[in-house]
Parts: sequence; C-alpha cells; structure tokens
Amino acid sequence: MTEPTRPADFIRQLVHDDNASGRFAGRVQTRFPPEPNGYLHLGHCKAICVDWGVAQENGGTCVLRFDDTNPETESPEFVESIVRDVEWLGFKVGDQKRYASDYFTQLFDFAVEMVRQGRAYVDSASETEIREARGTVNEPGRPTAFRDRSIEENLDLFARMAAGEFDDGAHVLRFKGDLTHANMKLRDPLMYRIRKAHHYRTADKWCVYPMYDWAHGLSDAIEGTTHSICTLEFQNNRALYDLFVDAVGFPNRPYQIEMARLAVTHVQLSKRKLIALVDEGHVRGWDDPRMPTLAGFRRRGVRPQAVRAFVEGMGVAKTNSVIDHAVLDQYIRDDLNPIVPRVMAILDPLPLVLENWDEGKVDWLDAPLYPHNVPLEGTRKVPFGETIFIDRADFAEAPPKGWRRLVVGGEVRLRYGYIIRCTGITKDEDGIVTSLQGTVDHGSRGGEPEDGRTVKGTIQWVSASHGKPAEVRLYDRLFKVESPGQADDWRTELSETSLVRKLHAVVEPSIADDAPGSRYQFERLGYFCRDAIDGVEALVFNRTIPLRDSWAKARRATPAPAAQPKKKKPSNKKTKTAPTLSPAETAAVQVLVQAHGVSAADALVLSRDAPLQAFFERAVEAGGDPKGVANVVVNDLRAAQKDTALSDLPITPVAVAGLVRLTRAGTINSRAAKEVFATLLTEGGEPAAIVRDRGLAAVTDPAAIAEMVDAVLAKHPEELAAFRAGKTKLQGFFVGQAMRHSGGRADPRLLKQTLAAKLKG
Repeated sequence: MTEPTRPADFIRQLVHDDNASGRFAGRVQTRFPPEPNGYLHLGHCKAICVDWGVAQENGGTCVLRFDDTNPETESPEFVESIVRDVEWLGFKVGDQKRYASDYFTQLFDFAVEMVRQGRAYVDSASETEIREARGTVNEPGRPTAFRDRSIEENLDLFARMAAGEFDDGAHVLRFKGDLTHANMKLRDPLMYRIRKAHHYRTADKWCVYPMYDWAHGLSDAIEGTTHSICTLEFQNNRALYDLFVDAVGFPNRPYQIEMARLAVTHVQLSKRKLIALVDEGHVRGWDDPRMPTLAGFRRRGVRPQAVRAFVEGMGVAKTNSVIDHAVLDQYIRDDLNPIVPRVMAILDPLPLVLENWDEGKVDWLDAPLYPHNVPLEGTRKVPFGETIFIDRADFAEAPPKGWRRLVVGGEVRLRYGYIIRCTGITKDEDGIVTSLQGTVDHGSRGGEPEDGRTVKGTIQWVSASHGKPAEVRLYDRLFKVESPGQADDWRTELSETSLVRKLHAVVEPSIADDAPGSRYQFERLGYFCRDAIDGVEALVFNRTIPLRDSWAKARRATPAPAAQPKKKKPSNKKTKTAPTLSPAETAAVQVLVQAHGVSAADALVLSRDAPLQAFFERAVEAGGDPKGVANVVVNDLRAAQKDTALSDLPITPVAVAGLVRLTRAGTINSRAAKEVFATLLTEGGEPAAIVRDRGLAAVTDPAAIAEMVDAVLAKHPEELAAFRAGKTKLQGFFVGQAMRHSGGRADPRLLKQTLAAKLKG
C-alpha cells in the first residue's frame, strides 16, 4: 500500500481531519468575501488561491460573496472588477456569486428575534460614550443608560430606525454580551447602525445596515459554509463569529481558520492608502501598472500563472512575514522567460549613418524569435539599411575602462547583423552628439568577420527607415522604502522614478501590428507588453520587469556579519545546535534584520513566536522604532509574560510604541523607561500620561543639572578633596550620588560632562 499524501499546509490538514471525522458529512464549502469598495490586490491572491484551492481539492465549492454592507463606498464597478480578477487568476465564479445584501431581510429578522428574546437592545449613547463604557483591557465595561430598556421599547425603536425616522448616529443596536469579558469585542458588540445612504443593489430600501461581524458569520451560515478562512487579524473576532451564529441557532457552525497574510517589501496593501493613491492622482487609476492590484499586474503584462506560482511557493503559515520583492520579481521572470519572443527596441535613439552602404539598399536579416528555447521555433525579418538607430547609452566619446560598446574608431557587432566601425560624430551648438558616422564590414553578415578578428561588443539596433516610433513606459516600484507607511506622511515614501516615459523610442517593425497585450523581451532591456488601453491605437509598451534585479545592490549594502570567534579546544560539554528554520521563518528573520535593523538574535526569537511577532508588528505599525520595539518585546515583555497570554496582559502594542518613542526622543532615560514599562505591564495606560503623572521626564536643562552637581559636591567635601588629591576613582561615586539626587531623571551624558568640568575646577 502507498502512504497517503500528506496535506500541504495546516489548513488543508484541518480540512482533511474534518473530512475524516465526518464533521460536515464530508462536505467542503469555502467563500471569498471581498468588500466591493476597491480593486483586488496582491494580498487578496493568497486568500483566493487558498479558498478555491481547498474547495477544488476536496470536490467542494467556493462562493464569491460580496460584503456590501457599507453603501457609501461600494459600486458595481468594483463588483465587476473583482469577478474579472478572480477569473483572470483562473478560478471560475459561475453561479457561485452571492452578496451580503441578498440576506439583508434575514439578517434584520434575526436581529428582531434577538430583541424579542431580550438579547439585544437599542443604545442611544454617543459613539464616545459607548467606547468609554466598554472599559479597558484591565477594567471591565459598564452598562450605558439604555441597556435596560424594555423589549417593547427596543422593538419600537429598532423598527423606527429601519423606517428612517432617526438621523445617522442617533441609535445603534447592540447585542447583550458580557461586559466583564477579557475579550473586549464581546462587551455588547454592535449589530446595526443607521445609514441613510443609497445602496447600489437595494437602492433606498434600507436605512439601517448590519455591522461586519453580524453579517459575516451569519452569511456564512446561511450559505452553508464549512470552513471560513481568513487572516490573522480576525483571530480575536472568532469568538464573536461563534457567538452570533450560535445565538441565532444555526446547527453545525462554520469553522473559522486564520492564516498569515501575504506581505511584500516596497508594497502598500492598505485599502485606505490605495484609495488615496487613486483619488489624489498619484497613479492613473486602479489599473495603473505601478499599483499592486491584479488589474495593475495584468496591464503591466504579468501573467496569472506567475502570481499563482508565487502565492503557492510562499506557502500557508500561521506567522506573518514579509517577502522580499525580488522573490516576486523572479517568479515573473521565470514565467515569461521560456515563452515570450525576443525583439529589439531602442529607447533613446542615436542615428548612425553607414557611409559605405548603398543608398536605398535593404538587407532583410533572419533573426530568431526564441533563441533561448529551441522547441519554440520561429524567426522574424529584420531590415538593415543605410541609417540605423542605436541607443545613446551604447556610445561614449570618453569611454570608461572596460568599455565594450561603440567609440570613435572602434568596432561593435550588431545583434543578428553586421560588424560596424564608428568613424565620426556630429554635434549641435550645445556640444550634444546628434548623429554618428560609420562603415560596415560587408563580409560580416551574421556577425562574424571573414578574417577571424575578435570583436568583443554586441549592441542593439533598429533600422531608421523601417523602425516604428513608440512610447515605452519604464515602471518600477511605487514606494522607494522597503516598509512603506512608516513615515508621518506616507506620501513622502513614493518613488519619484516609479515611472519613466521614453516618448521617442523606436521598435523593430515585426511587432507593429501585434495585438494589445502582446508580450516580448526587448533584448538587454527587460520584459515588456503592449498596453491594453493606450496601445490600441498607438505603439505604447509597458515594462513588466527588468532583466535583472536592479535593487540587489541596495539590499547587499547591509552590515557584514560579525567576525567568527576563534575556535576553542573540544570539550566534553554538550553544545547547542542552531535551530532549524522553516522557509517562512527564514524569510521573517531576513526582513527583520535587513529591513528593520533588528538584531539577528531578536529576529530569531520573533520569527519563532507568532504572538510576539504579531505584537511587534502592531507596535511598529503604531509608529514604534522597529529595533527599539524588538528590544522591549524580546527582552522585557517575553520575560514578564511567562505563562500568560499576551492578550491577557494590560500592556498594548500602541503603549510599547509610545514608550519606545519617548525613550528615543530622550524624554525619559532608561531607568524611567523601566518604571513606565512595569506600570504598563501591571496597570496598562498611556506612557506619556504615566511620565507626566509620576514626574519621570528626563532632566536635560544644563542649569538644572549644574545645580544638582553643585549640591552633591557641597554635600561631600571630604570625597571632593580626596578626588582632587588623586583618588580619581571617586568620580563614579559622584555620578551615582548625582543620579540619586535627581531621582534617576538626569540626562546621564550631560550629567557626566557637567560633573567632569566641575571636578576639574
């Protein structure tokens, strides 16, 4: 007997186990639930591939359900784009398309039943009052003044809310949860809010709309979802998901499973920021080839096969990590390389007149379309005449050492053509080279000289008489930083060179009549495609990806590894072996060290502890310096945590970010930082408020520190005399006394400088 194939990841293992146990009677149904308020992006691809993949592998179905519960931001355009992108990836939607709005009546009726059972109530408190009444992580919530309304009054108010009698924000419907629960999401969660807005499907029928948590789980249950797969940020919502489905009374509740999201360096996937990029005109729409949307990928010439291969290659894990953009780039190259034809294009044309070529003579040369892939045969005719264009970058008046391209008096080989020699140049009044003169070796057709001489350089060219004028758009990464979104204004992180337009390029005539969307490798330049929109009436080409990783040099400019210690003599003691890392953990360590500057030791700890890494990431997202945050999380928080779950501690990622900012700004010193951390760990709170209330701010005023030093020296005259008599080791004694006198708040560097100056006096 052959051993059964082991599931590829933990999600497929869970589904396999459920099928084996008969949990859902062997049935598998997943769903992909995007909100139609924007286009799908790279981060969605992982969910799409997992949702449809798991369903297909188990003979099940996947439903595309639009979470259309926010009428102000949703539109049919986004619905159509989502369907188009899912099917572009290779997954058939067919009749498995649903909308949360399909269930608005059922969801409303479920809510009314909760009110009838006394399990839901209309709250008329303000948003601020509701938020404050929820309490904190270490303080229980408290009821608002409206929690004990009668069932009759709640039914009446909810009906009047639905009828449009009240303004937006006047009331909300809340579920009666547990106000003392450690999970704050279970403290009377919201179910409905008033929104007098036109819905693209239901028009003006509804004046109340369900909250995401109420609509999502119940929509899953209505449709018969068995496995509700989502990303890690919804882990804390699982209890609420289960609570609502169980409260309504659905049997065999869907199983929510969380997985790590997909993140790539130099890529911003925040929907809010992507909307801003479009609305503020930083890009030319959702399908701008610089956008991380699937529409942007498609217009840039990326094939769905490359995207799926990348997603599948990264695997499915429980720990968030960031993948180097170079990995995605290589998947795109590997996909295009075997299948796209090679052609020549000149981006910055410089004419070269061949003085010994007969005027009007044209030599049609055969050039292979697939010199890299013998099974894909095919050639195209390349015309050669009296004047050709070469790229300006292939000529140098004063060539650098090792130059192998064209110079005055030098020879080069033309790709698939002849050997030529440059004999002269023409310049304009500003000294700019406007054209070249040269001669051709008539016996070198095909690129080889008859006399066997060596010609080292080979360059691209296009016939000036036959080449077709084109616009070539060189697209690059939209953000110039590896982790965009960290700056106070993330717009400053946009790259000024994400698009360079070559308006006077020339391409060989063989591709002039190809359809929009056709892909090529422009030899020596990269992979390109004819733009699907602007390239319909004109020759406009988008660069899909360069031939090489132009960012590799920047990535290599990282600190060299520490020198290896000298070998010690072998001993009988057992030695610890380095831990084996999974690919996801290795990628996480790489990003933490190279992108965030975290020490290798701290990165290793974070990569192997999912809750700690998630805490670290949220603190960094809140504005904390990554290196400082890692130091606090790994060395302080981990030691204090012991067997307690991080979610049960009052300290929050936002608070740690604030503590790190205060420390780095010099507002508090390390001693005060420890006191603030201890307070956050036991009581929670906000770091700046703790510093203010306890008077922990660092003393940095030179005059104040000078007064402290004077007071200490006056208090210890004998020690001062001994120091000046030669007992210089007493300087440490004075430093300690001065720090004690300041309550540990004095800036140590300034205090030592001031003390040294006064001791000398």
